[in-house]
Amino acid sequence: MSGDPVETEVLGDINGCRPKENKNNLTLRPVSQDESGEGLPYAPENWPNLGDNWSWRVGRRVAITGHFQDRYLYSPRGIGVSGNSSRRGHSFASRLSVERYIQSEFPNADVDAFFASFSWKIPAKKSSLAQGHRIQQISCPLPSKETEECSASDSQIDRVVCKAGNKNCNSLSVAENPSLLKSMSCDICCSEPRFCRDCCCILCSKIIDTTMESCSFIKCKAMVVDGYICGHHAHIKCGLKSYMAGTVGGIIGLDAEYYCRRCDARTDLVSHVERFLQLCQSTDCRDDIGEILSLGLCILRGSRKMRAKELLRHLKLNIAKLKSGTCLEEVWKMEEDSSANCTDAPDNADSTQGSHDNSDSIISSEWTMPTPFDHWIESLKLENEIDQVLQALKRSQEFEYNLAEEKLLSHKNYLHNLFQQLDKEQIELGHQSSSTGQNVFLDNVTNRVDQIKREVKRLKRMEKVADGFGMTPKDILKEDFDLDVE
Repeated sequence: MSGDPVETEVLGDINGCRPKENKNNLTLRPVSQDESGEGLPYAPENWPNLGDNWSWRVGRRVAITGHFQDRYLYSPRGIGVSGNSSRRGHSFASRLSVERYIQSEFPNADVDAFFASFSWKIPAKKSSLAQGHRIQQISCPLPSKETEECSASDSQIDRVVCKAGNKNCNSLSVAENPSLLKSMSCDICCSEPRFCRDCCCILCSKIIDTTMESCSFIKCKAMVVDGYICGHHAHIKCGLKSYMAGTVGGIIGLDAEYYCRRCDARTDLVSHVERFLQLCQSTDCRDDIGEILSLGLCILRGSRKMRAKELLRHLKLNIAKLKSGTCLEEVWKMEEDSSANCTDAPDNADSTQGSHDNSDSIISSEWTMPTPFDHWIESLKLENEIDQVLQALKRSQEFEYNLAEEKLLSHKNYLHNLFQQLDKEQIELGHQSSSTGQNVFLDNVTNRVDQIKREVKRLKRMEKVADGFGMTPKDILKEDFDLDVE
């Protein structure tokens, strides 16, 4: 479709009172939030027949262009050729839905001429952008209510409706909840008919029951611009199926995260899964608990985050307890060896000795047969111990690597300075004309070369740490890396 033939720009100096005229000589006065009216300039008049005047209404959201984002058009009663259009009027939330209606009910009508007869875009008063200020609605005449059958349809003009037809949509309660974060304007997915950003999944377009306390969906709360959030929702399962949630490699590179298709923001899902456990503990249905925990496994599986790995072990242990028939109170009782999780551990060890002591305490405990015995639970405990040993080893290796990197690069920089000094002394030697001066600078160059040879030899010695600190001679670790290993 071509652009709106009667579209007009709302200039930055609009004071909310001065109307504008477009090329069709329509006076486009800025309107207030929730304002409604009949006929020109924002709805057709005498279409398709004389006396058939359409009505319009705007919502509260204003786009960055200065026009209302939520704009509704209402047809007169009794127009159309189909049986469905014989008496009751229709409401339209998008230009595309109007176009489809015209093509269906009036196949011979000129759609472009229809839209050219009025302005689809409605400019907002500048004061409509003020937060926390409710502008008084300007009453405009609407189609008369002649029958009870038509009054239900006409009443939609005076109330906010969900585009998806969801009576429990969050957008219907925004006025009662001023503390809710405001969402940004969206003219991409939100321009689609029957799609509501506040209650529809951005991936499958189906309605999400956001009134229930559930972790099956996620709302993107990333700040986009000027304090406005993205505000789009998505099913967790849809995100997993479309590789936009969980741990995904490649270009996206997610690590227990959710990737919003609308604003490209990433949301950490580890805290989301932590709410899974809180939700499960308030549920008595074992089937529901198992389904929620399984969803958490799908989110965390493959993550490289320490918190995610520890949480994944808890989920596996809880699922194993559920399958073994353990009572729910015992399911949520954390094992003593699991309580000291990785989130409480330091990111890197202060010394290699501390890491070795930690691993020794893990593997030295004796195994005692529990009552009752469950092989799945015991296997998960062993898996937990092995993971802790590997994490301790990783911290130890990271400490050794960081120490080696610091010392080797420091010595490399020292040699670099010696090379620069040697180059300077060689240049000065070449500029000497007397034999006495040449001898002095020649001695300086010779001494500098000997010094460089000693330091290069020391660097080669330090490079033996490539085999690991455990295979490096103790004198090298002590003299070159300041490690006193007994």
